[in-house]
Amino acid sequence: MNDEAKQAGRFVKYKINRLSESTNENAVRAMLAKLRRGIGKVPGSTPELWEITLNGLPEALLGRGGEPSRGEWAVHTSLTLFALHQQGIDLKKQCMSKDGEPFGSSVRKLITDDEETRIKRRFDAAATADSLEEISHHLRGLIQLLKAQDIPLDYPALTEDLYWFQFPEARDSVRLRWGRDFYRFSSAKNNNAGKDDNHAD
Repeated sequence: MNDEAKQAGRFVKYKINRLSESTNENAVRAMLAKLRRGIGKVPGSTPELWEITLNGLPEALLGRGGEPSRGEWAVHTSLTLFALHQQGIDLKKQCMSKDGEPFGSSVRKLITDDEETRIKRRFDAAATADSLEEISHHLRGLIQLLKAQDIPLDYPALTEDLYWFQFPEARDSVRLRWGRDFYRFSSAKNNNAGKDDNHAD
C-alpha cells in the first residue's frame, strides 16, 4: 500500500509536469477548466477528465469493481484541486504545485494575527473529516485562500496524504503529520522573528 500511495503521488507529479511543459497553452487552459468542473464529483463520472485522471494510471491504482479505488479518488481529488489553485495564474510563470510545501505549513502561511482563529477552524475541519468527500469540501475552501495569496502546495505529497486518509487506521497519522507541519512552520517563523529582534538590538 505504501508503494501505491507513492505511485499516486508520482502520477500526479507527472501529469502536472506535462501540463507545465506543454506548448499548447489553449489545450492546457481547456484541460484545467475541465478539471475544475470535476471538483467534488466522483472519479470516473466525468468522461472529459479520463484523459488526465485515468490515462496512464498505474495498474495497481485502477479500481476493479463498480466503485472508484483509493488511488483513483486521491488522484482525481488532487488534480481537480490543483486546477482550482492554478486558476488565473500563468502555469509557465508560476506553478502552484511546489515540492517541499506540505499542506500543514502552506495553510499556516495564511495566518495573520487577526485571521488565526478562522484559518485554524478551517484547517481543523479538514483534518477531522471522516471521508474523502467531506475533506474535499473543506480543502476546496482552503485552496481558494491559498490561491488568493499565491501560496503554493505540494500536490504529489497531498495525493499521498489523501490516499492514506481513506484508511481509517491511517487517518490519525495523516492528521499528525499535518499538525506537525502546521506548527513546525509556526515555530520556525517565531524563531526567525526572535533572531531579527536580537539583531535589531
